Amino acid sequence: MDGQLLLGLLLLLLGASGLQGQGPGPGGPSEGPPDEEEEQEEEEVPEEDGILVLNRRTLGLALREHPALLVEFYAPWCGQCKALAPEYSKAAALLAAEAAKARLAKVDGPAEPELAEEFAVTEYPTLKFFRDGNRTHPEEYTGPREAQGIAEWLRRRVGPSATQLEDEEGARVLMRAWDVVVIGFFQDLQDKDVATFLAVAQDALDMAFGLTDRPQLFQKFGLTKDTVVLFKKYDEGRADFPVDKELGLDQGDLSRFLLTHSMHLVTEFTPQVLFVVVDVGANNDHVLQYFGLKAEEAPTLRFVNMETTKKYAPADKEPVTATSVAAFCRAVLGGELKPYRLSQEIPPDWDQRPVKTLVGKNFEQVAFDETKNVFIKFYAPWCTHCKEMAPAWEALAEKYKDHEDIIIAELDATANELEAFPVHGFPTLKYFPAGPGRKAIEYKGTRDLETFSKFLDSGGALPAEEPTEPPGQPFPVGSSVQGRSLWTGGCGADGAGWAEAAASSWGPVTLCRRRQKTPRSPRTSCSHAAIAVHQGRPVSGAPGS
Repeated sequence: MDGQLLLGLLLLLLGASGLQGQGPGPGGPSEGPPDEEEEQEEEEVPEEDGILVLNRRTLGLALREHPALLVEFYAPWCGQCKALAPEYSKAAALLAAEAAKARLAKVDGPAEPELAEEFAVTEYPTLKFFRDGNRTHPEEYTGPREAQGIAEWLRRRVGPSATQLEDEEGARVLMRAWDVVVIGFFQDLQDKDVATFLAVAQDALDMAFGLTDRPQLFQKFGLTKDTVVLFKKYDEGRADFPVDKELGLDQGDLSRFLLTHSMHLVTEFTPQVLFVVVDVGANNDHVLQYFGLKAEEAPTLRFVNMETTKKYAPADKEPVTATSVAAFCRAVLGGELKPYRLSQEIPPDWDQRPVKTLVGKNFEQVAFDETKNVFIKFYAPWCTHCKEMAPAWEALAEKYKDHEDIIIAELDATANELEAFPVHGFPTLKYFPAGPGRKAIEYKGTRDLETFSKFLDSGGALPAEEPTEPPGQPFPVGSSVQGRSLWTGGCGADGAGWAEAAASSWGPVTLCRRRQKTPRSPRTSCSHAAIAVHQGRPVSGAPGS
């Protein structure tokens, strides 16, 4: 028993010693260093120009203190980060002046690799929005990169994205302050369609949003059911988007509607550029073919130089907004983007018929084969002259199909563009003789089998007595018809073919000056056009629609 008692006393002494070494109990003095959590809570987050400067230790503290936090991950050597810096600081000042709940912060990505990896930062600058301290699911910032846009993007997330309107005066105040105002008329503000409406309002920063359930406002604006109405200070002034009772309000459909109807029917970006809106839901197949687009790619943008016919597409697939459209136009005019050229895919049986089928992707391989003499017809499917000479071209190919050194081919020049050989009229016939030098001889003789044969047999030349004037001059591609659309023209001197086809398909995008007695051809003042291609309803009030 004495041994057990002695062991017990020894254990008690050891326990007391261990407790003494661990530090004070509740209320006791602290003799050791504070733990890491206490240090983090006591650490003050530094600021630069009103922006919180965060690192691995202080990010968690900032998230706890600020329920709405926009964080920029930057690199000191990044040019775009340097360009963003003054705008970011101005946005912080704007929000501070109005005592907004949102704060701006920044993290030096290369100096904080653990944070960059945690938030999957692969490029600079990258901005992420943290709400209510949620560290695991931040929202990617996709808004503007100028001060007012950054501030407005945050306002619509920390506060209501739409103003609730109680009377007509409230609606009029909103309309006087903004060029474009969107008001949702909903009989029940608890309906799920209202949530969809507010979600769209969060990102459409170039227009103001209101909503109401007041019967007197329904009556004032002539409405009897739920409708989203866009009011604007130009063009027709108003466009309505009724809410489908069965399907409800679709966010994508509403966004496309607002994009389409908020744009001016004809807008001069500079004295050189026109804006045109194309509805792919209308009969605009010729327009899509011209740009090499499919309807499902809408909404998107294309830019065309009407003098050189060079076409441009945005480098990034970002949402189509006023900011992105302006940036796209500046990039093209500043020479930052390269033009793209159309090409169909090479048909599997392109060389199985007497007339070989060429496209942009196999043109040079065939045309500049040094062992072959290649005679090519550049045509348009709608061209009447092309159709008239088609039998003679087929007969020519049949006649020379057994000549191993001769190739008769054709290329649809409306779907395939060649940098070295721009086609200005249809049909255009070119002969590429065998041998080095990449030579090309334009054929200007009569378009019949006999003359074609003499031309080939003489190695790309016609006998002196042979007439050299074609039966009809091709109609130039890219001509402008006064008061009509951008590109109307045909293969014949009378404007047949493409002119007729294009005139009908360009109805919703006919260009003219509103309130001007005689519409003026855009070619007389503008050398470029920016084309907004969208899916949905035609542009309300467009001339000719």
